[in-house]
Formats: sequence, C-alpha cells, structure tokens
Amino acid sequence: MSQATLLRRREIIEALRRGTVPRRGLEQFAVGLSRFEQAIDLEIEAAAAGRGSFKAVRGDYGTGKTFFVRWLQHRARQLGFATAEVQISENDTPLYRMETIYRRALEGLQTQEWESGAFRALIDRWFFTLEDEVISQGKVDQNNADAVAAQVGTLLEQRLASISANHPQFAAALRGCHRARTQGDLATADGLLAWLMAQPNVSASIKGSAGLKGDVDHRGAGGFFRGLLAVLQQIGRKGLVLVLDEVETIQRVRADSREKSLNAIRQLIDELYDGRYPGLYVVITGTPQFFDGPQGVKRLPPLAQRLHVDFAADAKFDSSRAGQIRLQPFDTEKLCIVGMKVRDLYPTEHPERIASKVTDEVVRGLASSVVGRLGGKVGVAPRVFLKRLVGDVLDRVEEHAEFNPTAHYNLALDPNELTPEERVAAGIERSVDDIELELRDKLVSNERS
Repeated sequence: MSQATLLRRREIIEALRRGTVPRRGLEQFAVGLSRFEQAIDLEIEAAAAGRGSFKAVRGDYGTGKTFFVRWLQHRARQLGFATAEVQISENDTPLYRMETIYRRALEGLQTQEWESGAFRALIDRWFFTLEDEVISQGKVDQNNADAVAAQVGTLLEQRLASISANHPQFAAALRGCHRARTQGDLATADGLLAWLMAQPNVSASIKGSAGLKGDVDHRGAGGFFRGLLAVLQQIGRKGLVLVLDEVETIQRVRADSREKSLNAIRQLIDELYDGRYPGLYVVITGTPQFFDGPQGVKRLPPLAQRLHVDFAADAKFDSSRAGQIRLQPFDTEKLCIVGMKVRDLYPTEHPERIASKVTDEVVRGLASSVVGRLGGKVGVAPRVFLKRLVGDVLDRVEEHAEFNPTAHYNLALDPNELTPEERVAAGIERSVDDIELELRDKLVSNERS
C-alpha cells in the first residue's frame, strides 16, 4: 500500500468528519477485506481479457457495502480500468431505465488519472490518438484541418464498425464532435458530447449538425455502453467496473417497476455472459432482505436461480469466488484497528500531541462508548465512531493544546445526527420488524385467551 499524499489524507478525513464514506483512499484504512483480494483480482482480469463479469454483494447496514465497492473500484483503477458508481433510485435512477444508468455512469466516470470529468478527458485523448495515427501515415497534410478531420472520421468509423452496425449514432456523434472541434465550434462539440452522455435538453440544431435525432433511449444506451467499452480499450483502458449500489430500493417501488427492475438485472447478467459487453464488470449491492425476501430477487425465479449461493453455516468458510458474496459486520477489534489507522492518517501539525493524547487506549475507549450507546451493535457503529473520532477528538486535540480527551470529553449522541438504523440500535425508535413482532405476539395472546 502506497503512502497517501497530504491532499488525499485531508480528503479522507474531511469525508469521515461529515460521516460519509470517502470516494478515494479507502485502501489506507481498510480492514478485513484481504480475503476477497485474490478472487476480485481474478474477476477483474477476466473482464480485462474481454469477458463480462458480474458480482452481487450482500450485507446488512453496517457491514460496509459502500466501503467494499469503493475499495474494489480502487483496485480496478490500479489495474487499468475505468470505474463508475451509480446509486439506484426510483425517482432519479430507476434500474430498468438503461439510458439513466448510462448517463449517471458517464457523469461519475473515474480513472486513475481523472477523479472527475473522466469521460470528456478520455474522448479528448482518443481524438488525439486518432489524429496522431492519421498524420503519421503521411497521406494528408497535417496543416489541412479539414483533410485531417475527414481522415479521422473515416478511421473512427473503422474502429467502431462493430458498434456502428447496430448503433450508428454513437460513431456519428463522435465524428460530429471531432469535426466541430477542428472547426473551432466548441459549443457544438460540447453539445454533441453532452448528447453522447445521454444528457437531456440538447438543442435540435446541435443534434442536426451530426445527423442525430431524438435522445438516447433504453435500447440505444446498451449499444452506447458497448461503444464506451470499445473507446476505453482503444486508449489503453482494460475495461469498465460499473457499480449499481443500493439495488434493494426497488423493493419499495410499484409492482410493475419492481418487476421491470428485476428483469433488467436478469437480462444484464445474461448479456454479460453472452459476450455482449466485453470488458464490463458489474457489481450490485443489496441487503439480505433483497436477496431472500418476498419483494426482492425471489419474485423473479430466473434471477433467483442465477444469484443463488448456498452459503456455509459458518461465514468464514464462504467462497469469495461465488457470484454472490456476503459481508460480515465489524467486530470491536476491527473497529479499533480502523480507528487507529484513521488516527495515523490524520494530517496534523502537532504529531507529538496527537500521539500522546489520542492513544490506542483512547481509541478503544471511544469505540466501546459508541458501541454501548448503539445497543452493543458493533456493525452499526463505524460511521458514528469515525465521525466522532475525527470531529470530537482529533480535531480538538489538534486545535487546543490543553484539550485532553480522557478528561474533557464525554460522548453524547443526538438523535438528529443518527440514521434510522442507528436510532433503532440506540433504542430511540423501533424498527418495522419490532412492531410487527409485537403485533403478532398480541394476536397469539388473544387467540389463546
């Protein structure tokens, strides 16, 4: 593991201070994921070899699903992949609307070099690569922009021939974008790139400049994903890791939307293994209820068959190579180790003060207090624990020389800062399951009487 830069350490700490999972740098304080490394790397390598791959990750709240998929994305970027993470939402990103998945994926596309705006940067690099190839052939005058653009357009079509056969608009948009750039019409070039990213409200005149009509639809988005994979591979990227996070949200939508979403997952799995998306590695995350409950995967038997895994009675014997893997909650020891790693990452101008006042014992004491306030449920504690470690302890020790956490700090949790799951664990409110159990017990009691 490489040493994080000061900028990266500040980014990590700022995210934890807000109570969120950092987008990058998770490898710096990951604990308990080493058992997945070999299997994940093998699956990433399979995708790099031109095959499609699929992984389902299950876990209750607090098992670190978001942490896991961001750690996985980091490994993929190190191995030459682009990555994209899409949060599934019925209103913003319904699972059955491929065009919306495609748009969100391109908006959040990342590579090892670019944390944001990666799609536009990659297209720029691809254009430069094509231009260099055309000029190196010596068949056109490099000072003749129109001639170079025409040859680049021809080469572009050749490179995307397999995509253009079924989805000619993908290549047409890129060709029009390049032509507009060479003519200095940056507004049109940007508009065509926006259309290629499935952004709405691109003007008819901009689309007309490249012979395009309408917007990217569900069917077109599948072809555009294949076009994206082709472009990525032509500029040296090995493929794309696409994370579909929180798919369990489809359990709460209307029945017709839920059925379409489940079928979309089934269809995506089949198309991946049929070779329609070479170089694409799709990862979905969901709760156990989604995989096992009546409103989730089991509603579509063909999907349930594809995702079924006979888990071992003891989770330590689970196979990390299975199509579906389960994450286990933290135990107290792992929670403390993470806390110590975060303390050591904390960017400070007073390292001696941090070392002397935020000792291992202080970290363990805070972890124990947070877990205790959350009903002893360690799996629910990481977010609150790390937020308090950074904001209440490390920040105060850094800013105030006289502050001593063992003497001046007492943990208090405000219900407003807790998620619903954390409030249930703290005993502030009951879960739906608790209410149903209570009602069932009363019914049984009435029947007996």
